[in-house]
Amino acid sequence: MPKRSRRPTSRSSASSSYSDIDGSALVESLLGGWRALARLDVDGFALLRSRGVTRRANSIVPIDPPAEPAALAAAVERLEGLAEAAGQTPTFRLFTAPRLEHGPLWELLLARGYVPEGHTLVQQRELPAAGTAPHPGARILVGAPDEDWLAASWRLSPRPEEGARETTRDLMAGTPAVYVSLPSADGAADAAVGRAALVTQGRRTVAVLDAIAVDPAHRRHGLGRAVVGSLLALAAVQGAGHALLEVEERNAAARALYRGACFHAGGEYHYLRRA
Repeated sequence: MPKRSRRPTSRSSASSSYSDIDGSALVESLLGGWRALARLDVDGFALLRSRGVTRRANSIVPIDPPAEPAALAAAVERLEGLAEAAGQTPTFRLFTAPRLEHGPLWELLLARGYVPEGHTLVQQRELPAAGTAPHPGARILVGAPDEDWLAASWRLSPRPEEGARETTRDLMAGTPAVYVSLPSADGAADAAVGRAALVTQGRRTVAVLDAIAVDPAHRRHGLGRAVVGSLLALAAVQGAGHALLEVEERNAAARALYRGACFHAGGEYHYLRRA
């Protein structure tokens, strides 16, 4: 299984009480940011279903799985049956982060013929109460996206699944969020978009950034940086004190963008799909 992530850190920048989100709170924050259309909690797992659109919203996620080997194996068998009954290939999403120990589950799934797929990094940062202002050219929406934002997002980042556009809209509607779009230099069309879902986690509000996309014809002009900065500023105004995001390990350009926005490592996950 992958190497264990580092321990959570406390930081003294804007707040001496800041600490990274970890454990099941980290998982639940990410699930809340991209809320599946249906969730069934079974034996310490969340079985997610969303019409087959995005692996995140159609996977099986351990929250507090059984520690006893026989109980863990029985839970996996039950989850496999539920997934198959819904027409899904059983696909588990296993996190590696402080206070998350899924080693026994990883080994069990490998022994049952599951194949690891993908490698996604989880990054996080603190949001100071007094942040910077959003980009002056940003078009801002709070709550739910309108058709113009959805059309721009789909144009910049389409998906292949049948009915994906409507399902993506429904997934985004599951959690209140702030939405940003930035026009191209000539103002002819939106050249960059992004979303920050506002997730309540205990007593704090967490901004989960996603759906960030920039038109390839307008990259390297600072639009991605402007979208991320605007989302962080707007999320802070909405009361968020912490930000999370997910980025594929192979996406070096996006990782550099988020590193420049002061995000740091907070965990990772892999999918394991039954072959």
